[in-house]
Amino acid sequence: MSYYTDYLKEIEVRKNELGLAPKPIDGAELVSEIIEQIKDTANEHREDSLNFFIYNTLPGTTPAAVVKSAFLKEIVLGDEVVAEISPEFALEQLSHMKGGPSVAALLDVALSDHAQATAAGEVLKSQVFLYDADYDRLSAAYKAGNAIAKEVLESYAKAEFFTKLDDIPEKIDVVTYVAAEGDISTDLLSPGNQSHSRADRELHGLCMISPEAQKDIVELGKKHPNAKVMLIAEKGTMGVGSSRMSGVNNVALWAGEKTSPYIPFVNNRPVVAGTNGIAPIFLTTVGVTGGIGLDLKNWVKKTDADGNVVRDENGDPVLEEAYSVATGTVLTIDTKAKKLYNGDKELVDVSSAFTPQKVEFMKAGGSYAVTFGKKLQTFAAETLGIEAPAVYAQNKEISIEGQGLTAVEKIFNRNAVGVTSKTALHTGSDVRVKVNIVGSQDTTGPMTCQELESMAASVIAPSVDGAYQSGCHTASVWDKKAQANIPKLMSFMNNFGVITARDPKGVYAPMTDVIHKVLNDITVDDRAIIIGGDSHTRMSKGVAFGADSGTVAVALATGEAEMPIPESVKVTFKGQMKPHMDFRDIVHATQAQMLKQFQGENVFQGRVIEVQIGTLLADQAFTFTDWTAEMKAKASICISTDETMIESLELAKSRIQIMINKGMDNEANMLQGLIALADKRIAEIKSGEAPALAPDDNAKYYAEVVVDLDAIDEPMIADPDVNNEDVSKRYTHDVIRPTSYYDGRKVDLGFVGSCMVHKGDMQIIAAMLRNLEKKGPITFKAPLVVAPPTYNIVDELKAEGDWALLEKYAGFQFDDVNPKEAARKEYENIMYLERPGCNLCMGNQEKAAPGDTVLATSTRLFQGRVVEDTAEKKGESLLGSTPMVVLSCILGRFPSLDEYKEAVAGINLTSFAPPSEDLSVKGGDIAITPVA
Repeated sequence: MSYYTDYLKEIEVRKNELGLAPKPIDGAELVSEIIEQIKDTANEHREDSLNFFIYNTLPGTTPAAVVKSAFLKEIVLGDEVVAEISPEFALEQLSHMKGGPSVAALLDVALSDHAQATAAGEVLKSQVFLYDADYDRLSAAYKAGNAIAKEVLESYAKAEFFTKLDDIPEKIDVVTYVAAEGDISTDLLSPGNQSHSRADRELHGLCMISPEAQKDIVELGKKHPNAKVMLIAEKGTMGVGSSRMSGVNNVALWAGEKTSPYIPFVNNRPVVAGTNGIAPIFLTTVGVTGGIGLDLKNWVKKTDADGNVVRDENGDPVLEEAYSVATGTVLTIDTKAKKLYNGDKELVDVSSAFTPQKVEFMKAGGSYAVTFGKKLQTFAAETLGIEAPAVYAQNKEISIEGQGLTAVEKIFNRNAVGVTSKTALHTGSDVRVKVNIVGSQDTTGPMTCQELESMAASVIAPSVDGAYQSGCHTASVWDKKAQANIPKLMSFMNNFGVITARDPKGVYAPMTDVIHKVLNDITVDDRAIIIGGDSHTRMSKGVAFGADSGTVAVALATGEAEMPIPESVKVTFKGQMKPHMDFRDIVHATQAQMLKQFQGENVFQGRVIEVQIGTLLADQAFTFTDWTAEMKAKASICISTDETMIESLELAKSRIQIMINKGMDNEANMLQGLIALADKRIAEIKSGEAPALAPDDNAKYYAEVVVDLDAIDEPMIADPDVNNEDVSKRYTHDVIRPTSYYDGRKVDLGFVGSCMVHKGDMQIIAAMLRNLEKKGPITFKAPLVVAPPTYNIVDELKAEGDWALLEKYAGFQFDDVNPKEAARKEYENIMYLERPGCNLCMGNQEKAAPGDTVLATSTRLFQGRVVEDTAEKKGESLLGSTPMVVLSCILGRFPSLDEYKEAVAGINLTSFAPPSEDLSVKGGDIAITPVA
């Protein structure tokens, strides 16, 4: 009884120390002991064991579910008798277990000649998470003349698992809760420093916003029992910066609906809203749970009597309130009229939240059920030899005669699955597409594993070209939390068929390379679609979408994704980049110039940025695409010359070969297959058969932005503007300032690292040190933390000699043999050479001292992410280029422009010149034909 005894001890600890319920059970051994105690009618633990078995055992393909399904099947067949669990109740529990072993058990009974076969068949008709092995059994039984198999297939062909569900209510009352003013980062809903607990949903729920907020939400729910609590980003966008499924899970836990009485702490159908709507990748996550995401538009630009926009002293539009959503306001969503009301007063049109596809997600309880349901209906109809009736909303297919294709339209058309149109599709079309590359990162990975288990997936879809599980977000500190979570994650993913950063068998040394760098390397086709479990999944080849852990799971399991073809914004450059400018400065200036050109409107938000990058290689181009997450763009695409694309693919091949040499390939030779695909793509470009991706010259864009390089003379800083009187304007990425603004301001700590840097940045540090040591001894007046993105960069720097120079000036250097087991609390005025990985950017392990002014190459300037506040001073995470960070740490302050120019004199910061001509190609509406 050891497992059960240990479980009881854990229950006491959770109850007494954390006030939590018993942890949901996923282990086979514990469930086996619980079953033995249920069978023993005199056992003192029998009543508790029944409750644990029925209400606290995780479903899907968990080891616990395997054992539970087998016992329930025995009860259904009458081989075991439990007074409290009738055969009918056993079938009901199996119906809630999502698939895998539970579907296998149902098939065992339904396809037998047992008296319960018909009842099991009826339950099977409600199931949707079936896989090839289940398809094969049903198909074989049907061909053998099994009547129940025929009935089940006929039900599936009609999609009765969907059509018999209740429609969404015509009226949904909500009571408002303003979670914060301004943009709400998913860090508020699921803090990065609590990433270790994400798979423990009840425990992780305690970190959402604050204990006071959680209490307020509960009280609102009690006060308005017939209304759903709607969390709001007042004067901002909800869910910026990260996809983070755990954020939506937490909202659902506190303000959603219970998914099943037999699945603990899994809720769905939350309602969230923002003045400026929901961030694109977060909105996808809301769809995973069948939730509602509203664009409130409750603050609008103020206009004068002549209709001109009124602006403040900074030139920003002045906003005025169109209607109030103050906490405690009861509103009504009319899902039929697709409008939001306060009583009888119409407030705003919310039709964008109730497209036919989104309504289906709401009805089904989440997008997974719709994805699997469509596949199941198609299988059943094909098996029966009939045409599947139109049950689901028809995908909108838009084809505009005479209009060319943007780059993103070309990529979607090339990868489209099941398209009926004979001509190419344009923006707004709903498309199911093949996913070529999938990435899972380590702080969301445990949830991806849970999602895969819950949808009963056991092996990666064979159509996926490449998949990688990273270890970068937990690279900095190998603490007890990481030691408990990461090996289990790597083992699961390795068995699933994913290339893993850590080898469960110990053949190769642990790799903590930044996930985005690895995905950028293993993307070997500029026409690929990439899905990754992180908002900075923004490749410089193909088009990449940051996604929640669940969407990553669907991509791994099915090799597909479904979304509308997004709008695009075209970005081109003019003028000449000054030699003392880093490309990071160009990226920041792009954001600033865009906002100026469009009078404060962020035309990038929710759209794909197609940037004509020309001759900039994949590593450097990634600096632009990575930043587009902070521009609130949905994704980005780099338009390169043929020669540059070939060079980038050759570089990718060499890095994939390094992975192979280290022993990272799997039994399916996934990495070797990627090299073969790269060779094929290079041959296509060289022969002219399929040149590098480019839009048609008559493509239609939402907007076109021209960046003037001549206007960029100073290094540019992205500033969180922590003291802005308007709190809604703090912690956005829209405040871009020249360094002269800071006029020698003190810098407390510098950070060079994260996905925004590449090998060139490490070389810049070494070159600057060589420049500065000519003037005398170099000392650091502020700590400088340097975290290279990948190990191969470290290896190359060692071979070329630059690493030795970095070691010379380093006061600390990482040691993989003895990694840090505790996070650093204090920093000395030295340079720290940290292990490759995310480090300070992630904020879940290492942080700067509270209240510090940090200058970083990181992507994150959100409150509390890199640096927390103190009672006396707000922490600042100012974002800039590598040379600016390095020099500021040596000086202990922002340099003057002359000091900066002297420090970088003679250093080739970035070899970038805009294309001499537009890279668009002559084309039209027949440029690409969708793949059926």
